[in-house]
Amino acid sequence: MAKLYFHFSTMNAGKSTLLLQAAHNYRERGMEPYLLTYARDGRAGAGRIGSRIGIGAEADTYAEGDDLFARIEARLGRGAVACVFVDEAQFLEEPQVWQLAQAVDDLGVPVMCYGLRVDFRGKLFPGSAALLALADEMREVRTICHCGRKATMVIRRDGAGKVVTDGDQIQIGGNETYVSLCRRHWRDAVGDR
Repeated sequence: MAKLYFHFSTMNAGKSTLLLQAAHNYRERGMEPYLLTYARDGRAGAGRIGSRIGIGAEADTYAEGDDLFARIEARLGRGAVACVFVDEAQFLEEPQVWQLAQAVDDLGVPVMCYGLRVDFRGKLFPGSAALLALADEMREVRTICHCGRKATMVIRRDGAGKVVTDGDQIQIGGNETYVSLCRRHWRDAVGDR
């Protein structure tokens, strides 16, 4: 039975690595995965999912307003797909999450989404909020704070390394921009909200 999955964490927990490993496992068994990633995230190259440990794979991209049900249906029209993998799922729009759920329900294809749960302000991303509401199964991908506790939050730093507490929710970046922290150290960093 197909399901909608949401694998969530903070930055640098290995979500993309897990996605790429799972997709590889499908290919190794002769089954074809369909990979999607956010169009505005070009850190690994356009139309590519990349991991900090150096592995990567080509992927189709999605952007705001794209109909993901139609995309998946069209892809299935070109051949069997064993599983759909969506990277950077926090950037999905709520209607797109519903479209993914429809693909699971009506097309019978499992969809595995990987993304952040909260932004640098401690607020849910719209895509993550919709996935938390609609996913059949959710799994937290764990990473640690510098103190050794589980990291559940992330701070954003500016070019000078100063913690930023305001700004656009979406700003693409990696280790130079974001640091994963436990809630206590996040509160210390942002001035104890």
